Amino acid sequence: MADSEQQTIVVGAQAQTPNNTITLLEALFILWKRRYLLCLFLLVGAAIGVVVGQWIRPQYTSDALFQIDIKGNKSARALGEMGSLLEVASPADAEIELIKSRLVLNYVVDQEHLMYSATPQGALNRLLHREGRMDIDFLNIPELARADRWEAVVTGDNSYAIYTPEETKLVEGMVGDLLSAPYAGDTLRIRVKLMRATLGEKFVIKQGNPLLAVRGLAGSLKVAEKGKQTGVIGISYSHRYADRAASILNTIANTYVRQNVEMRSAEAEKTLEFLETQLPGIKAKLDSSEKVLSDYRHSVGSVDMTGETRAHLDKEVDLQRQLLQLEQQRQQATRLFKEEHPSVQTIVKQQDRLRGELARLKKSAESMPVTQQEMIRLQEDVALNNAQYTAMLNNIQQLRVVRAGEVGNVRVVDFAQIEPIQSKPKKLNILVCCMAASFMVGVLLVFMLRMMRNGIRSSQELEHATNVSVFAKIPESKNRLVKDKRRKLTLVESSPNDQASEAFHTLQTALDFSLEAGQKVVMTCGLVPGVGKSFVAKNLAAVYAMNGKRVLLIDADMRKGVIRSSKYIGLTEVLSGKVEWREAVADARCQNLFVMGCGKRLMSPSELLRHDKFKALLEDLKQEYDMIIVDTPPVSMVTDAELIYPLVDFTLMVVHYGVDSLEQIKENLANLRRYADKPCAFVLNHCEYEPGHYYGYGYYGKGYYGKGYFSKS
Repeated sequence: MADSEQQTIVVGAQAQTPNNTITLLEALFILWKRRYLLCLFLLVGAAIGVVVGQWIRPQYTSDALFQIDIKGNKSARALGEMGSLLEVASPADAEIELIKSRLVLNYVVDQEHLMYSATPQGALNRLLHREGRMDIDFLNIPELARADRWEAVVTGDNSYAIYTPEETKLVEGMVGDLLSAPYAGDTLRIRVKLMRATLGEKFVIKQGNPLLAVRGLAGSLKVAEKGKQTGVIGISYSHRYADRAASILNTIANTYVRQNVEMRSAEAEKTLEFLETQLPGIKAKLDSSEKVLSDYRHSVGSVDMTGETRAHLDKEVDLQRQLLQLEQQRQQATRLFKEEHPSVQTIVKQQDRLRGELARLKKSAESMPVTQQEMIRLQEDVALNNAQYTAMLNNIQQLRVVRAGEVGNVRVVDFAQIEPIQSKPKKLNILVCCMAASFMVGVLLVFMLRMMRNGIRSSQELEHATNVSVFAKIPESKNRLVKDKRRKLTLVESSPNDQASEAFHTLQTALDFSLEAGQKVVMTCGLVPGVGKSFVAKNLAAVYAMNGKRVLLIDADMRKGVIRSSKYIGLTEVLSGKVEWREAVADARCQNLFVMGCGKRLMSPSELLRHDKFKALLEDLKQEYDMIIVDTPPVSMVTDAELIYPLVDFTLMVVHYGVDSLEQIKENLANLRRYADKPCAFVLNHCEYEPGHYYGYGYYGKGYYGKGYFSKS
């Protein structure tokens, strides 16, 4: 039948348009085909999750609760719920920053000895959560060696030894004792407060920087206001040991409350200190004025004080007292306002008015007798100093009461308690995350492999691009393993009901319709090794033999042939003239099937193919056999197939489904057609199921045919 009359025969293929995109259904089927690989990734992820969950040291979280007194925040009270809408800052925001400040945490780090650490060593103990514990409350490592590795090794129930970075024993002692030993011109000092460890367990001891310890503690604290504008602050902290977490958190609470009280009573404390320093001077001044008045009375005797004189004296003393009180008010006002402020100016005007009255009063006293004037002056000094001294005593007493009764605007609602249940690690979350991450890596790998195998998948696309028919699409077979004697059988013999076997029968039918009378020689070729051309040649030959035709299968790959014969001689020896072709032909297990192996392998067999011996051989073989199938080397690698192509009647080019690209196929097909214009067709091998396709089978490999496939035992 002429080439123009060849029919396009596609085995089990539906209409498909070229499309480089992948639909959701296609993606699901791609993943389903690689389900065993994905299950392996899930198992690996689960194993990693278990190891990570065991490797992470347990953490215990304690929490405490504070309440901030917001009565003094008038703006927050006035706005109420509108405060959150207008973004009015909550008083808790400032307190949160104070809790995490160095003012508070410096004291906590020092009290809880957070700059010292003793980390247990041993991977197995860490995985099994059998690590010991060592708490250090004092450590001084020589400054030159602080960056080096120091170890403490448990030597007994309550004893331990310190080893230098040079791994030499420096000192040994008991828990609770202060140990010291000279090292590098300095002295190492250490005191262990608590030790719970097994004999021989090692700890790496470090003396950290206090500032870094404060920053680390601040970063580990979780402080936040409960709700909006509630004034309730929650604080939590996680530590490896539950009792340490509670202790550190309670120290923070106590330190913060104490400093809050001290800050609020600081003004009263400073005022009290100032008044106490001024009190002796005022007392001395009062005693001096009283002594002067007593001496004057003794010198002049009794002085007759009329009612007018006493009224004058009382009024003058009252004016002096008012002036003293106004001066105190002015000093307090100037702390808050400038001199030009109306409040300060009002006090100044009142002082000026009292001073004017006092000046007029003193001027009116000039008409009195001298002794009465002097007596009035002295009694006025005594009364004024006494009033000043009494007011100072009252202020001191009031400030002492304020200092003693100051409670601050913060109180601890809940102190931290020892938490019996660990908060970290969350092993289930870690396991799920590791499995999910591993699964995603597996999915990514599957799609990357798919992208790497971005070859031809559509028979219509291939036919349209090359104008060459696709005779068959060979799917994957489920019968991967053929045991015992069946291992020497072809797929069509061992599994005749397999859909791949059915595809070979359809390939035979298509080939019969394409071959004209007298055409018997068919060549199978492929682009690269591994496409399955030898597999196609063997099974096609077996199909013809099972239909009663005498078939000869020739392995023309004299470099690396895979079709084995029971005879050690083959095509190489025939073309070399060493033997006759009848001596190189061996019977196969399948009836009517005969095999001629490649014979001795050669590095450059193309010289044998350039002569007319191979052509003459084929002419002789046509007289003896009904069908001759020639399996050739890869087209893209050697020229053997190009030399054989003009001598055959029909060519079957085997294409690896999803691997061979359209550009490679067109290029190699053009190379063949430079030597002759012979009819040819494609066979898509290793076909896989995809949505819209007929086949749904896995890859079949070399297990179907091995050494001695066609040779008799």
